[in-house]
Amino acid sequence: MKTRVLFILIFALGISGFAHAQLNKYKYIIVPKKFDAFKEVNEYQTSTLIKYYFAENGFNVVYDDALPIDLAGNRCAGLLADVIDESGMFSTKIFISLKDCQNKEVFRTSEGKSKLKDFGPAYKEAIQEAFVSVVGLNYSYDPDAATQTKNSETVTLSYKNDVKSVEPKSTTQVIEQKATPEEQVYKSVEPMPSSIVQGEADVLYAQATANGYQLVDSTPKVVLKLQETSMQYVFMTEYEGNNAVVFLQDGQWMMEYSVDGKKQQKKLNIKF
Repeated sequence: MKTRVLFILIFALGISGFAHAQLNKYKYIIVPKKFDAFKEVNEYQTSTLIKYYFAENGFNVVYDDALPIDLAGNRCAGLLADVIDESGMFSTKIFISLKDCQNKEVFRTSEGKSKLKDFGPAYKEAIQEAFVSVVGLNYSYDPDAATQTKNSETVTLSYKNDVKSVEPKSTTQVIEQKATPEEQVYKSVEPMPSSIVQGEADVLYAQATANGYQLVDSTPKVVLKLQETSMQYVFMTEYEGNNAVVFLQDGQWMMEYSVDGKKQQKKLNIKF
């Protein structure tokens, strides 16, 4: 075992320079709570272990059901982890793969192998051995590298429940969505100058509905109907006959919509 790990470490050091440059372009590693190779969620603690070991090596790791807003709005900022299971009758053998938003493999670990009979300890040992090739990569997210390699063309993403969203910045990037039953295609749209409507907003009281909330004023009258999305604190709605987005930014609820092709933002005083 020690000889095998030493060989893997020497091999990993040989490719670390190339992998370092490749991985530094990505801000996040996304770990599924259930890998396709397994029947159960976090079976044999595979998700927990992989998330832990990536974090131990300096990566910013998130689960696939808890994406931060900037990653949910730009899926290409992260790499999706996967377990390639080639286990046989007498040994457990796996690789850990990282794929970009176009499902292209960017990085694969060396083989992790175990001959332990119990599946739990065997997968733990195999994962530990696979991560030997991650040690020494000295990962550090490089925003400049990410900007230089950013693809502004339409890309097909593997997530089927992503929706139109905004990033929590003063100048918000809008994601244009086209959906089909099989896939969704997203294209980044450069934001137009936006203005925030000032003034004290009336209190709107949120009432739960089947798919979100309805916002009621003191009349009482339903002012807006919010539809939940796959992202926390981001809702779809209609305002003055147009599609709009309601989102939480720096503790303030905002609504973004268009007026004559120009982006406008309005502060909302929502009480849940």
